[in-house]
Amino acid sequence: MFGFGAATLAGTLLLMLPVAAESRTVTAPITALFTAVSAVCVTGLVVVDTESHWSLFGELVVLGLIQIGGLGIMTLASLLGLLVARRMGLRMQLIAQSETKTLRLGESRRVVIGVIRMSLAVEAVTALILSLRFVFGYDQGGWRGVYLGVFHAISAYNNAGFGLYQDSLVGFATDPWIIVPITAALVIGGLGFPVVFEVTRSLRRRGRHRHWSLHTRLTLITYFALGVVGIVAVTAFEWSNPGTLGPLGAVHKLLVGGFHGLSPRTAGFNSVDVGAMHSSTLLVNDVLMFIGGGSAGTAGGIKVTTFALLAFVIVAEVRGEPTVHVLDRRLAAPVQRQAITVALLGVGAVVVGTLTLLTITGMDLDAVLFEVVSAFGTVGLSTGITADIPDPGLIVLIALMFLGRLGPITLATALALRERGRRYELPEERPIVG
Repeated sequence: MFGFGAATLAGTLLLMLPVAAESRTVTAPITALFTAVSAVCVTGLVVVDTESHWSLFGELVVLGLIQIGGLGIMTLASLLGLLVARRMGLRMQLIAQSETKTLRLGESRRVVIGVIRMSLAVEAVTALILSLRFVFGYDQGGWRGVYLGVFHAISAYNNAGFGLYQDSLVGFATDPWIIVPITAALVIGGLGFPVVFEVTRSLRRRGRHRHWSLHTRLTLITYFALGVVGIVAVTAFEWSNPGTLGPLGAVHKLLVGGFHGLSPRTAGFNSVDVGAMHSSTLLVNDVLMFIGGGSAGTAGGIKVTTFALLAFVIVAEVRGEPTVHVLDRRLAAPVQRQAITVALLGVGAVVVGTLTLLTITGMDLDAVLFEVVSAFGTVGLSTGITADIPDPGLIVLIALMFLGRLGPITLATALALRERGRRYELPEERPIVG
């Protein structure tokens, strides 16, 4: 928490320098703070246009904050996972070590190096494809095309959503050479380092049977299941909408629908006007943004594993089963309580933030709820109201971005590390439920 606070403070001071603005004037403190928090928390909400307001120096500061935030979250979340693992008994440690063969105990240095290598590799490949497309497809010759490719590659992999075009990716909505690499980068970053590490290691050892860990299987199944639901829902709801997919051909509708079904997980890029979407589509996006992506990844939200565990808890309760089983494994009771706590506190943060912002701004519920969930889920999508929100409302969004970025990780870790045994139990009694 202190580390991200320090990075935010440094970014704010740098963005307030006259050299950081295109006009060579001092940027307002609230604008600089909002941009710095949005970059460090890899959110993407902006109150000023990134390309026109910030100079090259300012854009590089934003890019640096995005990289620090993305690498910091992936590294710290993975290391915190190791810290929690060390609190298990010796027998459970040995079982976990022999079963996963990924983040073994004492591998802190390997985790840090692995995160950096994976991040730079994905960003480099994405930047190369985008740069070639910008240079040869859009006449962005020389260093301009390379810079555009690198900026959007880093922003995509870190699920930041910052772009150098005022309308985000609307001008490239039907170009697969731009949309597909960005989608691939945001998905890889959103899955999380432990999952990507285990999957790539398995692929490198073809021919050998690999039993993926419960975390990897749960993350992959839930992430892509929600992805399919998002793609189908967005495409179906917006198919005939004249403000979004309506004017496009069938193939391009599928491309845009696929992108917007995955972008709320939490990339923040948009290739059509989000403000023109139907209320039903906005609600689907609210749900997807709140759930987010994988643990120890660049995506925000309560995480897909939390959502999946809650689903298994509900199924077990409906069936009347005394224990919860998840993919041939029994789920420990403390993990169930942690998932419920993270999810309900997330709901509470969204409700309080929405009520506060409604009171401050007087705007419509659809737009305000979308903005609040986007901030909490560190997504960065907006219906276009961010720049019109007064300063007190921006402070609410800043708090939501910071809480949404670090809250679920630190809360889940704290709950796991505070786990302790009881020396006695009180008499049991059941109140009426429902």
